[in-house]
Amino acid sequence: MAANNKGNNPRGLKNVLIARFSAIGDVAISIPVVYSVCRCYPDVNFVMVTRPAMTSIFVNPPQNLTMLGIDVKNDYNGVKGMSRLLKELRRDYNIDAFVDLHEVLRTHVLRLLCRLHGIPTTRIHKGRGHKRALTRRHNKVMLPLISSSARYRAAFYQMGLPLQERFNGLFDGGKGDISSLAEVTGPKQSSETWIGIAPFAKHKGKIYPPELMEKVVAEFATHPDTKIFLFGGGEEERKILADWAVKYPTATSLAEKKYGFGKELALLSHLDVMVSMDSANMHLAALVGVPVVSIWGATHPYCGFKGWRQSEDNAIQLSMTCRPCSVFGNKPCYRGDYHCLAGIPPQVIIDKVNRLITK
Repeated sequence: MAANNKGNNPRGLKNVLIARFSAIGDVAISIPVVYSVCRCYPDVNFVMVTRPAMTSIFVNPPQNLTMLGIDVKNDYNGVKGMSRLLKELRRDYNIDAFVDLHEVLRTHVLRLLCRLHGIPTTRIHKGRGHKRALTRRHNKVMLPLISSSARYRAAFYQMGLPLQERFNGLFDGGKGDISSLAEVTGPKQSSETWIGIAPFAKHKGKIYPPELMEKVVAEFATHPDTKIFLFGGGEEERKILADWAVKYPTATSLAEKKYGFGKELALLSHLDVMVSMDSANMHLAALVGVPVVSIWGATHPYCGFKGWRQSEDNAIQLSMTCRPCSVFGNKPCYRGDYHCLAGIPPQVIIDKVNRLITK
């Protein structure tokens, strides 16, 4: 394991600030890298600022990692807000370096302020030009891009903190404690198979049609000794999942109540497989070592957002000349039919899950 000494920490860094204010999936991708750099440099204190709701994803963090939930929209908005944030961080943590894993306007301002105070900075290089070439409608450059995880590692390397992977899942290759969810899950019997299904995403270009996903649920609801756990969040999502839970008694919706990331991650660790869109649940399941059958529509694994240690063999997608048309799935389908998702037969998903749970 790398040690913190003059040889591999040439700048003699002591207190490194990390920032990633973003969606759940983007923050989740950073966890294996952040935990690894903390463990590679145990004598360096790392302070990570992120959205307040994101801090609970960082389960079992290294001792030298401090998580801070920062509301940059309300409490630290604008240049004055960023200036006040940096002032407080310098006062409380004596920050001597800043690694920007977000690279947006507010973190650009934070980098500039750091440099004005003589604090070295590095940033993630998102490869926006290559992503545009990959997702444009005509003359696509259909080549896999550097993963987001590799881009995060490069940012630390530029700071003089090269790292090796020191991450084996949020529960270190084991399972989380689900005793607090006993009324929902019951104990898992050795003969049981637990399947998670997360059928929604933020944007339509990443959502498999619910009427087709229900056929997947219906199939596994007929399997003996199989429990299905349904994940979702929005009001309309809760209604759909509640309806499925009534129709299929072996299915349980986790959307009816907000259990929090800690409890849901613990439950995810006990699943045998997760079926998910290209969404946060894909990344959260991956972080606890669960195989994920991921479904891709407008987006594509080539964009660099595949889940941690997930095999592309388990990614379900149609070969279409218009794919990918978006990095985030937020652009309207120019065909108007979202065939990239609607054209995937439910049986393809069922077969992929069956191959994983019968190994």
